[in-house]
Amino acid sequence: MNGQTNDIIILGGGLSGLSAGYTLTKAGLTVQVYEGDAGVGGLSKTIEHNGYRFDLGGHRFFTSDQAVDALVRDLMGLEMVTVRRSSKILLRDRYFDYPLRPLNAMFGLGIPTTARIIADYVWETAKRTVTKKDLVSLEDWVVSNFGRTMFTLYFKEYSEKVWGIDCSRISAAWVAQRIQGLSLAKAVKNAFFKFSGKGLPTLTDTFTYPSLGIGRISDRLRDEIEKSGDVHTGTKVVRIDHDSFRIESITVSDQDRQFTVPATEYISTIPLTALVNMLSPAPPAPVLEAAAKLRFRDLVVAAIMVDRERVTDQTWLYIPEQKIPFGRIHEPTNWSPAMAPEGRSLLVMEYFSFRGDAVWSMSDEALTDLTVDNLVRLGFVDRQDVLDSVIVRVPKAYPLFEVGHDTHAKVLLDYLDGFSNLHIAGRSGMFRYYNMDVAIRSGMETAEKVIRRSAPTNAIERDELVLVRT
Repeated sequence: MNGQTNDIIILGGGLSGLSAGYTLTKAGLTVQVYEGDAGVGGLSKTIEHNGYRFDLGGHRFFTSDQAVDALVRDLMGLEMVTVRRSSKILLRDRYFDYPLRPLNAMFGLGIPTTARIIADYVWETAKRTVTKKDLVSLEDWVVSNFGRTMFTLYFKEYSEKVWGIDCSRISAAWVAQRIQGLSLAKAVKNAFFKFSGKGLPTLTDTFTYPSLGIGRISDRLRDEIEKSGDVHTGTKVVRIDHDSFRIESITVSDQDRQFTVPATEYISTIPLTALVNMLSPAPPAPVLEAAAKLRFRDLVVAAIMVDRERVTDQTWLYIPEQKIPFGRIHEPTNWSPAMAPEGRSLLVMEYFSFRGDAVWSMSDEALTDLTVDNLVRLGFVDRQDVLDSVIVRVPKAYPLFEVGHDTHAKVLLDYLDGFSNLHIAGRSGMFRYYNMDVAIRSGMETAEKVIRRSAPTNAIERDELVLVRT
């Protein structure tokens, strides 16, 4: 592409950015990826510590997209193992199957509560046939579709724990974009009203997983990119210079210096708000105002290593109640025995947080103590079992889908769409919720768009090369 050293620059080394880089590299184009973190993968990375390995929350790979499935299988080869999914919800000191099963749910809740759930569902279904109501918030959507009892029991506490705001302020798009609440909604609905989870990818009984952690997918993508390009980690983008709606260069910073890098095409997968705020000259005031109204939810992960071969037999344990500060637990060795030394295991807890709040600001030692105290309280471990711990803070882990977020995001995306050589991809980049396979697909499709743009130039260069050789 015009013979530049850095034909294509990719901002962000998460799954979308790496998938874009991989696709472009396979097409013979030169790629430079810049990632501010010390490693690639974004939220889909695996942390290694003293022989233990854990993901930032546990991420399964499952897809019905044949192209994405083929890419991952070709990339990973024999590293992928099949894991049987077995998950529970811990609610009111009782365990419920996840997805919920009718008899388990009925006996767990009791017949009177189950009767109220069904009565609410019938009532709300009847109301929908008579009155059409705009469903603005998550609360609106759940109550309308499942009734007030279901909302109070299964959705309110967990949703507010995950997102840190009242359900009346969470956009109904939180459901529409297939985030965690939708999975729980479909599980409950199928348990009580359809008695089947077939055809729902979120409820699949098995999934595939790299034996050394989900981060291996990102590592392998990086390996392939670096056969002809470069992936720079620990290198943050600090300014994006543009003129006449064309990106001219980026300025990046590592530990020692700042330097400016030009390119022909740019793909951004970094948080949408960060991209807008790094533009120089700055965007118009309405764009900056819209960016200020978009927020992200942060994540704190606590990994506790234990002198036990196994603690649970589950892939995930969901904990909706606010009295327990973390929202989900997973035990990596139930996904792959290679995630811990022989005879040992570890539990990984997810705290949903905002930077600067009590959890985010807590010292590693205090957060470890809080985590262990609650694990002991829940009966999972004894204090003498604990061997080690790791705390990981993940800023801007999830876009926060507040009511009105789509309007603000559209202002930003419409403005950025005016840049002739800038392409946006990924969950944070598009301010949308993507599962892993959709994040990979987003990077692939963006790369294919760039490849199509470069095709005429490449064709001319090939013709000129033939003429010279002749």
